[in-house]
Amino acid sequence: MSETAVEKQSFATYKKNNTIEDGDNVVMYLSRENMSIIRVKDGEYFNCKFGSYKHSDMIGLEYGTKLGSNTGRGFLYLLYPTPELWTLVLPHRTQILYIADISFVMNFLNLKPGMSMIESGTGSGSFSHSIARTLAPTGHLYTFEYHQERVNAAKKEFEEHGLSDMVTLRCRDVCKDGFDLEDKVDAIFLDLPAPWEAVASAKRAFKQNKVGKICTFSPCIEQISRTVTALNEHGFVDIQMYECLIRFNEVRVIPMWTIDEAMEKQRAVEKKRKRAAPRVVRDDNNISTSAQDEDTGSSGHINKSVKVEPSVDDSNQSSAAATPNSTTGSEMEDGMSTTTSTPVIGSEAIPEASSASTATEPRERINPKNVVVTRLPAEQRGHTSYLMFATFTPASQGPSLTETKAVASSAK
Repeated sequence: MSETAVEKQSFATYKKNNTIEDGDNVVMYLSRENMSIIRVKDGEYFNCKFGSYKHSDMIGLEYGTKLGSNTGRGFLYLLYPTPELWTLVLPHRTQILYIADISFVMNFLNLKPGMSMIESGTGSGSFSHSIARTLAPTGHLYTFEYHQERVNAAKKEFEEHGLSDMVTLRCRDVCKDGFDLEDKVDAIFLDLPAPWEAVASAKRAFKQNKVGKICTFSPCIEQISRTVTALNEHGFVDIQMYECLIRFNEVRVIPMWTIDEAMEKQRAVEKKRKRAAPRVVRDDNNISTSAQDEDTGSSGHINKSVKVEPSVDDSNQSSAAATPNSTTGSEMEDGMSTTTSTPVIGSEAIPEASSASTATEPRERINPKNVVVTRLPAEQRGHTSYLMFATFTPASQGPSLTETKAVASSAK
């Protein structure tokens, strides 16, 4: 009886069938700030704020599937694990490199498939995964870590992620003992407390008949200064230093007003301001409570009363959008103690224009054009370390300054 071959998952490439199988790693994506990675096992559960998810329900689904919870309160996405996502969800054993630094370093080291490279130290394996994918399928990564517990954890992760065939992991203090490699690699990356102590061994590890690139990752400028001295002594050229900073741009959409539109808008604001202010109307017969309180002096007599009425707005709002303070013509007549007369010229009566009728006149709504602009924040984030690059050039590799001094000393 033939069995269907199970395709092994690897962080270096995507699966051809794009299907979640038992034992696969899946990134559970709830939001950009909330994601985690699990290993799918039949019979187990993944619990989050939305509810519980059965691993058995995930098996057979395609990566990228939107999966709802058992409570119906939310959903998540089942994503294929990539080195970029692994950087965001990995367990931190040390300070790690993020995508901004990773992409910058890989570009300046000219990494390509089929190349060989040294990384020291391994740490949490963030950069190691990105390197392995870039060098795959025929390249190789030699990574060194001096802490045995971190070596064991990283080795287990490389095996689970399908990278053990292209990654050689060693527990070794390269600053004291060197890399123990000669004429092997095309590029070297040093994330060490004293990278200048590993420069001599790094020079021997480069392929002696090709141009190679080296990069150091140091948080302090004093480390950079000592490393530059060591690189110069050993014949490296084209030494450059960079600092990666992350700056987020805030995107806004603002209206682009013409002069006429801006003036019309300002007039509407002024009318709205007048409507909010109370209008004072003389009334000798009635005394309102608020006016009575205000006009009563300490002597006990009352001055002439005033009646406060809301002013009627004649802005460009329609009658359906009238505010609660607006009143119709009949309401105003009932509220006033005096009557108004219609002026007569000759034998014809001329109706007086009321403010209420003016308020109901529809006005054309202003729809300005929108413009997208960006604004830089006042605070700038992102300094992690200084990146320094240098070039190994075999054509010009004569005796280094250190070797020349040693020969001169021995001759004496």
